[in-house]
Formats: sequence, C-alpha cells, structure tokens
Amino acid sequence: MTQHYVGTKIIEAWPAQKDGVDGYSVKYADGYTSWSPKDVFEAAYLPLGHISHLPPHVQRMVAELEQLDDRISKLGNFQGTDIYASLPEDERKDLDTQGKCMVAYWNALLSRVERARGQIERPALTAADAAADIAGTQRPDNPGLNTNAA
Repeated sequence: MTQHYVGTKIIEAWPAQKDGVDGYSVKYADGYTSWSPKDVFEAAYLPLGHISHLPPHVQRMVAELEQLDDRISKLGNFQGTDIYASLPEDERKDLDTQGKCMVAYWNALLSRVERARGQIERPALTAADAAADIAGTQRPDNPGLNTNAA
C-alpha cells in the first residue's frame, strides 16, 4: 500500500547543467551525489547559505527558521487572496491565529539562532580593537562590538 511522505534533510548543492538543462548537483550526507532539474530542486529545497561551520544542532535550527519563514510568507500571501476571503469566518480566524503563533515561534527561534551563531561566529579581537579598548576609545575594526560605548 502506498502512502505520502514529507522529508527534511540538509544537503549541499550547486548549480549545474546536465544535457543542456539547468539544475543542481546534490551531495547528500552519506556522500551520494545526484542531479536534479532546477524547477524540481527549487520546489523541494530552501537555501540556507554557508552553514557547514556550524554544529549540526545549529544547522537544524537555521533550516527550521528558513522553513518557518517560508510558511509564514506563504500564509501571508494566501491571506490576500479571494479564496481566503471566501472562507468561513471561523476558518479565517484560525488561520490568523496560526499565523500569529508561527510569528511568535519564528521570533523565539531567531533569538536562539542569533545567540548560537554569535557564540560560534564571534569575530576575533584585533590588535587595533584591543588597543582601543585599553584606551577607552571606539573600536576601529568592529565598532558594532564597541565595549566603550557612551
């Protein structure tokens, strides 16, 4: 008996052509490499940027954040359609509540991702910034990380 499946995995991919058709070469965690047509690939995957330097649990949080962002965007677009307007009031209210919950979830997850990435991707203290810290002046290389803010 057949059934439906939905999958979630983080893969590595890069644009590639096969027989003159645009697509992506795809490398899976076990090293297996395949090719997928562009439209099929882009319907199945969201870009996460370069995250291989992050621990697996942070990579999963980044992926979850992107998936949630995509769902929030799709719901928002749907709420502007005639189909949404034609739904019964209780269904529209439930969709509105769902959207608000997803945004709250997104904000909590974003906070966690930013905190985790900040701990891992913290810029190195340059000699010029260290000298500025000692002198009590603004950091020249990383002014956003100024410890001497007024």
